[in-house]
Order: sequence, then C-alpha cells, then structure tokens
Amino acid sequence: MVKIISDSTCDLSRELLEKYDIDIAPLHIVLGEAEYEDGVSITPDEIYKWSDENKVTPKTSAAGIEQTIEPMRPYVEAGREVVCFSISASMSTTVNVMNMAAEVLEVEHLVKVVDSANLSTGIGLLVIEAAIMAQEGKTAQEIVDRMEYLKPLVRASFVVDTLTYLHRGGRCSGLAAMAGGVLKLHPKIVVENGKMHPDKKYRGKMERVVMDYAKDMEEDLKTAKKDRVFITHSGCSEDIVNEVKSYLKAMNIFDEILVTRAGGVISSHCGPGTLGVLFIKED
Repeated sequence: MVKIISDSTCDLSRELLEKYDIDIAPLHIVLGEAEYEDGVSITPDEIYKWSDENKVTPKTSAAGIEQTIEPMRPYVEAGREVVCFSISASMSTTVNVMNMAAEVLEVEHLVKVVDSANLSTGIGLLVIEAAIMAQEGKTAQEIVDRMEYLKPLVRASFVVDTLTYLHRGGRCSGLAAMAGGVLKLHPKIVVENGKMHPDKKYRGKMERVVMDYAKDMEEDLKTAKKDRVFITHSGCSEDIVNEVKSYLKAMNIFDEILVTRAGGVISSHCGPGTLGVLFIKED
C-alpha cells in the first residue's frame, strides 16, 4: 500500500493522522537563536508569547534533509511507494528538500512529491483524499494524477484577527497594520495558484466578522464536495468556532465538519484569532 507523508503545515490533528495513517515531516520554527520542530517541540501559544515579548515574527524554514529522509526511509526500504505533500513551493523550499531526500536515498522510482500549491488544511484536504485512495489500493501515480486534478478545486481562505503578525513578517505595511488596529479591519486572505492575496476587508468585532465571512461563502459551500469541510483556527474562542460549526451544520451539506488548530508555522505568520473555512469544490 502507498504511504502518505506530509509536511507539518497540513495542520491535521493527531486523530486524523492516526485515522488515515499519515506521517509528518516537521518544518522548523526559529525564535531568536533557538530552533524548534513544528508540532514537536513548541506550541503556537509559546510562539505568540515569544513574538509579543520580542516584537518580532518568528522565522520558519523547511525541514533539514535528514529530518525529511527519516519518515521516508522505513517505507522505501520495504519497497513501498510513497507520496509526499509539501506546502506551496512559492512559500517554502520544502518540495525541493523532499525531492532531494528521495535522490539521496536513491528511490526516485518509489517517491513522488506533490506541490500542494496551498497551505494549512488546504493541504490537509488533499492529504486525506490521497490517504483514502492509498487505503483503496491505488498506485502512487494514480494518487498523484488525482491530486493534480483536485489542486485547483481546493478553496482555502481565512480571516485575520490582527494585522500585527503579517506586518512584523513584512506582509503588510506599517500604515495598514495601524489602520487595521484603529478601524478594526480584518482582511480575508485567499490562497490561489499557490500564493496568498488579500480579498475582502471586514470591520468590527471578530465574533461578527467570522460569521460574515462564513456566510459570504454560502454559494461556494453549496458546490463543495460533501465529504468534509475544515474549520481551522489559530486560537479562536470556543464560542466563535462553535458558531461557525453550527452554521455549517445547519446547511446540511457536509458528512464531516472537522475542527483543527493551526500548527506553529501557520500560526507564526497569521497570529492568534485567525479562522478559515476550507473545502474542495465538487468536480
């Protein structure tokens, strides 16, 4: 059976990783002189604390070649095919490191790497689809072909509570960050063609903004694959998350409404209070 491996930015919960037999290659998070493994040796809340104390956004980087080889090795040594998923190549060199790992092990014939052209559970949606296909006995090439077909159908977006982290990381101007704080502006960020870009701006308290954001997607949600939808957040209140979940449940579209907490890499760049609703459009 094909083995599915993803980098840690897929933001899938431990329960989902176990359910679908998915292994993870952790990216790195750098806080000053200290380096940590995403999802292994540091939590998002610890990252926020460090960032707020130092007024600096953490740096993130791809996993090292050895750490990328490690999850691959036991499967390729057993002669199994492996399909690896990476965060968008425009955001990280992870896809290159995964390909290099296959070359070092001399198993390019067994390993296929998918540039998800996405982030967070935009990747996770593809990873689960691939894992289901693997359980059904599909080959690595069949899985990759299907993923390439599904990639442009993934709908990944999120609304940001604070512009501070995007500003610290050079992703918005100081003026925009200041105006966002004063005017209580919350931009919707959309992932398309492997890149993030701002879309609509919402104004007001986050509780209302999140619901306005979700309701604005109603027509798109009606055309989604019915298997699952993700609510992924970087530390929102339980009330906010439950309100979005109740709204989605009332639409009576999805077989599964999955709630996941964003990992360290994604949280480092978007900051606390970010929430996204992610799904795949029906093909």
